[in-house]
Amino acid sequence: MANARFSLSPAAGERVGVKAICLAAAVLVVSCATGGAAGGASANQVGLPAPEITVQRMSGKPVSLSNYRGQVVLLDIWATWCGPCKQELPMLDDIASRLHHRGVEVLAVSVDQERENVVKFLGARGHWALTIAHDSKGEIADRLQPDKMPTSYIIDRQGIIRYVNYGFVPGDAPAIERRLVDLAGDGDGRPGKHH
Repeated sequence: MANARFSLSPAAGERVGVKAICLAAAVLVVSCATGGAAGGASANQVGLPAPEITVQRMSGKPVSLSNYRGQVVLLDIWATWCGPCKQELPMLDDIASRLHHRGVEVLAVSVDQERENVVKFLGARGHWALTIAHDSKGEIADRLQPDKMPTSYIIDRQGIIRYVNYGFVPGDAPAIERRLVDLAGDGDGRPGKHH
């Protein structure tokens, strides 16, 4: 099930019934519960340009990946119904706080259908250093086709996907941060040393 593809929104002109939506949600729940790992069917995206994606910040303003060109970006796809996602997001927020001065930005995009679920979850922490956006139509999942929830894409300053982390376990956070630090270098674009 870890390599199952999923889609949260229908292709143009298709009608999706309740059964199809429930099946997609079931695949996501099972994928979400399988833990973190590098690899997966969409690992072939590494080395390719990140697709141009525009989503809505929680404030309602649009944000695009192209807004971050010249910075290292961690693009995280998550949902409030995913246990590992809820565990991961505060850790990513801590990373965003620590690495912002080095030119690292974290964009966490929720694929929840209900915006209110996202608002409720976010309210438990109060202040967030990362940028949180909402994609209720699941267009980002359609474009990137992540194998698990959550999935994090590390994108370099030129907009190239350099690493993908599928799923999440707490031990993933230090490895994600090291990769971001290595790509960010000393904050002026020069690569850092590998650990």
